[in-house]
Amino acid sequence: MKKVGIISALALGAVAFLAAPMAWAGGTVEGKVTFTGKAPAPKEFLFSKFPNPKFCVKNPNKDAKGEKRLLHEVQVEKDGSLKNAVVAVTGINDEKFQAEYKGDDVQAELCEFKPYTTVVVANQSSFRVMNNDADPDDPKSVKGVLHNPHSFEVLGSASTTIFNIGLPEKGKGLDKPIKLRKAAQGSVFKMICDQHEFMQVWALPVTSPHYAVVGEDGKFEIKDVPAGKYKVVAWHPALNKGKPIEQELEVKDGAAATAKFEFK
Repeated sequence: MKKVGIISALALGAVAFLAAPMAWAGGTVEGKVTFTGKAPAPKEFLFSKFPNPKFCVKNPNKDAKGEKRLLHEVQVEKDGSLKNAVVAVTGINDEKFQAEYKGDDVQAELCEFKPYTTVVVANQSSFRVMNNDADPDDPKSVKGVLHNPHSFEVLGSASTTIFNIGLPEKGKGLDKPIKLRKAAQGSVFKMICDQHEFMQVWALPVTSPHYAVVGEDGKFEIKDVPAGKYKVVAWHPALNKGKPIEQELEVKDGAAATAKFEFK
């Protein structure tokens, strides 16, 4: 009886082992994105040349006098860490991910689109933008500061409108599909407010969940990447003429592969 019990326990253990997910299914791509040299100065926009100047000046990204809105396209820390780059593992076509991907809502807050950089898929069923701005001191904007999200597919110097819709009320948003017809050729997504030019969003098309948007420390970690050899790219809309930097890596199950990207 004891032998039978031992055999049964071993059999159950083997079944449980086979049913459990593999502990080493995939590897990790990790590293850092940096910038060397002198970072470009922020773009400057006179508040007085755009609607709602008294409201938009509440945004902290402005000059000392409060006359100009500053668009910090390139944000670099003292150690050279580059913020807002997107790192992606290419060559993985995850159709389920692409079909279900909706992304995070873009928020219009104090005349700024957040986040500045993100990702999209070439045929995305839902791209959402929410207007959170209203000015109680302006009779025309009590219900909402008018923002006008205007999106484009951009390839080099050419751009094609995807949608162009006004959002006049706070708490209202839009939810539209987007289609990037030239994503395979390197096109990217851009959205700008037609009312306030300094409100911008950029997005890199991806084909799988194996990507990361880099934070202030410039570091990234992309987990559960299937084992194999890949081209990993780092992209920033305002650097390297908007073209990604590429690096080839081999990912092994249960291991970490390191990639370092340097923009100049």
